[in-house]
Amino acid sequence: MKILYHHRTASKDGQAVHIEEMIAALRKQGHEVRVVAPEAVVDGAGRMGGGVGWVQRLRSMLPNAVYELLELGYSAIAYRRLRAAAAAFKPDLIYERYNLFLLAGLMLKKKLGIPLLLEVNAPLVHERSLHSGGLALERLGRWAEGKAWRGADFVLPVTQVLADHVRAYGVPDERIVVIPNGINEAHFAAAPLPEQARAERGLAGKLVLGFTGFVREWHGMDRVIAWLASAAAPANAHLLVVGDGPVRGVLEAQALALGVADRVTFTGVIHRDQVPAWVASFDIALQPAVVAYASPLKLMEYLALGKAVVAPRTPNLCEVLTDGDNALLFDADAHGALEHALARLCSDTALRTRLADGARTSIVRQGLTWDSNARRVTGLLGTA
Repeated sequence: MKILYHHRTASKDGQAVHIEEMIAALRKQGHEVRVVAPEAVVDGAGRMGGGVGWVQRLRSMLPNAVYELLELGYSAIAYRRLRAAAAAFKPDLIYERYNLFLLAGLMLKKKLGIPLLLEVNAPLVHERSLHSGGLALERLGRWAEGKAWRGADFVLPVTQVLADHVRAYGVPDERIVVIPNGINEAHFAAAPLPEQARAERGLAGKLVLGFTGFVREWHGMDRVIAWLASAAAPANAHLLVVGDGPVRGVLEAQALALGVADRVTFTGVIHRDQVPAWVASFDIALQPAVVAYASPLKLMEYLALGKAVVAPRTPNLCEVLTDGDNALLFDADAHGALEHALARLCSDTALRTRLADGARTSIVRQGLTWDSNARRVTGLLGTA
């Protein structure tokens, strides 16, 4: 098929990984994909973990209402680009990554009658109302979000929890297809064995508790460091954070104050090609907290490399994780539950092995790959 892929994402982070992997999987299966995106992305600008500076500066300078109107106005620019691309490309399908106030894909669908599949990774009216200084034009945002979701032939949320947000806008069940994030198996197949990975990173003989990604305050890594300094943590336990984040300095200061600075390592931002080798060194993979509707990319990486996962027992994670099978789940609201789970896993080698085996097989059993996602997406066209 000929697929016109549209997005407004300019940052080089997990969003970019999702976009790039999905496009690659579609092309691998023989489909022709034409991408329409912000020029900085098309030109390959930016780095993993970063964003587009001028957008961030503009947003900080303008009142929220003005910036939100500019976002809505961008739909007209994007529509002209999409229509020009469609005239030359003659697509069979429009695949758009949803963003707030972005209606270009819907506009093209209505103009040309081309089926529209809308990938949804977050309920952005809800999310932005709580964060980023709030949403000034909330009524306009709700109108735009509902318009986009109801207008698509299929809406593709990444979790069942997120699907409930979509249903709340009146989208019927038959047009909602949950497609969680996936993994590129080939990308992780070349990862070294855990012992080798630890030796190459100066962690031989350590019991490595690992976390990947952009660490923020709500991730709860301060609790992990506090536990690391407690009597419950084995002396060889070592925390490895593969990534960076705004609380790195705070966490490093905490580790220093508690006398465990030599047992905590931050890699800083690394190229995505290096991630598998670092994650391979983990004994225990950490997902201490999660956004209620998210499908974490890091979780798929943990599973693909057969890691014993510690995670909260939340509905979205329970769509993928089963306690005692491919993860050790804890009650996020129970005092000391995370710490108890860490102590239990560190002391029980057999449990770590069992969870690691279950994690590794989860990818195939649940079809958690980008290739599987691409097949499901293109298979929808026959019923659009």
